[in-house]
Amino acid sequence: AHWGSTFWLTGANRYSQPGQSFHNSVSADQVAAAHLGTETRFASIQLGSEDVKTSGHGPGLSLAWDVHGKPISGLDNPVSTFHRMFSADSLPLEERQARLAQQRSVLDAVLSDARRVQRNLNRTDADKLNEFFQSIRDIEIRLGKEEQWLSIPKPAAPLQDPQEGIAGRDEIRMMYQMIVAAFRTDSTRVISYRQPVGTLLKSLSIQFAPHDVSHYLPGDRTVASQTRDLAQAELLAGLIDQLKATLEPDGSSLFDHTILVYGSNIRSIHYLDNCPTLIAGRGAGLKLGEHIVLKEKNTPLCNLWLTLLNGVGAPVKSHGDSTGVLSDVQIG
Repeated sequence: AHWGSTFWLTGANRYSQPGQSFHNSVSADQVAAAHLGTETRFASIQLGSEDVKTSGHGPGLSLAWDVHGKPISGLDNPVSTFHRMFSADSLPLEERQARLAQQRSVLDAVLSDARRVQRNLNRTDADKLNEFFQSIRDIEIRLGKEEQWLSIPKPAAPLQDPQEGIAGRDEIRMMYQMIVAAFRTDSTRVISYRQPVGTLLKSLSIQFAPHDVSHYLPGDRTVASQTRDLAQAELLAGLIDQLKATLEPDGSSLFDHTILVYGSNIRSIHYLDNCPTLIAGRGAGLKLGEHIVLKEKNTPLCNLWLTLLNGVGAPVKSHGDSTGVLSDVQIG
């Protein structure tokens, strides 16, 4: 439970590889990004916050993990997120092309050096070097993506520049606006957001640490937990309202084409069963407006991820520790 969001989207068993104290696998958002991210500037966007050390999140740079179980970095504040998505690059096209060429040249040099030492490595070191090679290939893919969009201007921002230094409740509200803006401009079709907790509590005048609020007993900590839950629910409702209010040319809304999941890896204290999970949006053919209690008590959360991935057309047969799709939440 204290590993926070690390395994929420992966369903991995951290001890699944003998001799390793930590191991992760690919997160559901990245499986979706491989299917949905080929036509957008960003295959996926990972959002986070700067209060990770005080929020109880486990290892990871965001909610996202690549196909090798390695952490993917995220954007940690609204200002950097805004500029990444909407601010025009001030350098001329030729200079940006030269910069990409230089990065490729550096990668080639690093690969050449690595291959020279490859012959004399034992198996353990060889495995590590192979991981390094894969990281280089991932960078090459990212550079190729950037090259495709180099001459295409970024879209005009459909919102004002965010202010520096906002935190807690205001930060989450602004990040939600950024999510809607990213979908509205089709900058990406896959977003994950690992939210701040410590600064949210502070903005609500709650004096307890995030860990203490989760380990609540009757009394002040229970009241603090309820206050936090209400604030998070109101913010989430605001995001859903924005999705419904953003219309497409055919008269439908973003809500009609989006699938949104809001949840946590933990119920309370160290209980990992019945984790709170809310599903919204009509983008994956699921039932809405119901509270569904699954028949199988020990249903893996990855069954939901598999259902959603299939719902958006990703051709995957399993994910993490999934045992099948959730027919209970599917229409028809």
